[in-house]
Amino acid sequence: DTYRALHPLITIIDEQRTTDFINSFLEIYKQSGRLPVWELASNETDCMIGYHSVSVIADAYMKGIRGFDTKLALEAMVASANTDLFGLPSYRKYGFVRAEDESESVSKTLEYAYDDWCIAQMANEMGEDSIADVFYRRAESWRNIINPETGFATPRINGDWIADFDPRQVNLHFTEANSWQYSFVQQLDYAFDPFKSEERVELKTKLDKFFSASDKTTGRTQSDITGLLGQYAHGNEPSHHIAYLYSDLYEGQEKMQSIINRICDSFYTSTPDGLIGNEDCGQMSAWYVLSASGFYPVSPGSNQYTVGSCQFDKVKFNLSNGQEFVIADNRSH
Repeated sequence: DTYRALHPLITIIDEQRTTDFINSFLEIYKQSGRLPVWELASNETDCMIGYHSVSVIADAYMKGIRGFDTKLALEAMVASANTDLFGLPSYRKYGFVRAEDESESVSKTLEYAYDDWCIAQMANEMGEDSIADVFYRRAESWRNIINPETGFATPRINGDWIADFDPRQVNLHFTEANSWQYSFVQQLDYAFDPFKSEERVELKTKLDKFFSASDKTTGRTQSDITGLLGQYAHGNEPSHHIAYLYSDLYEGQEKMQSIINRICDSFYTSTPDGLIGNEDCGQMSAWYVLSASGFYPVSPGSNQYTVGSCQFDKVKFNLSNGQEFVIADNRSH
């Protein structure tokens, strides 16, 4: 989950470390044939999903960080996306991971589609149009797991939507989450058309229901699902970008700022239990650093940020190139 906020933060505060990370990724690719997923003590554990090294690489590239072999990096990204591991054959054949082919099929489909978008972004920027075209098409696979009748990310068995589906249920079709938490995919950042009023209304209505719903989940117990505001679970990272989706909606900015302020004030304290969930290698803290500074990368792999709610009178970032930028308090209260 560090691809969501920790690595984007490091591109700002420590460009050299970002470069070092990526060069390490590429050494692992040269020796193993794929980019790392979740290494521990120099061993690949594969304990999480997706191939999010590609997000880290694409995010750095799109922000002008180029201290690595970009051609080799794109090769490694494509190779990792084309392995036959963890439901990827099903994903490539059907446009989604079938539930009968792989556990956590919904989450894997959505994370794969996001990573494919990152590959397409970098390929497009490099002028590799044929690769970009392939992966932009693959990135649209997230649509195949969203039930158009309900708007929820839903498992599919034999091509059909699973029966008696409860979006609150925590089960093995999702990774440490439920459908409510996985239905607001990052891809909405480019799939959402801000000029279509009906899409704006639909998204705002769904966000309102998400944050105002009961905070009770059903199904299996999942210790990571903590810090609940409605069905939003700040203690687990698939929810981390969702409040920022209010940003471009009518009257959404004030609601977004209110939610962010509440999270910062309620779920981060200076006590030993000052994090509401699993720190997850720095992601939980990075969310706070960026959000408390007043901005957040909703879609790593682009060079855009969403303006949120600064928690301080002033925040100054000292950049690796000797420059700095300052953010002033923009809270409404």
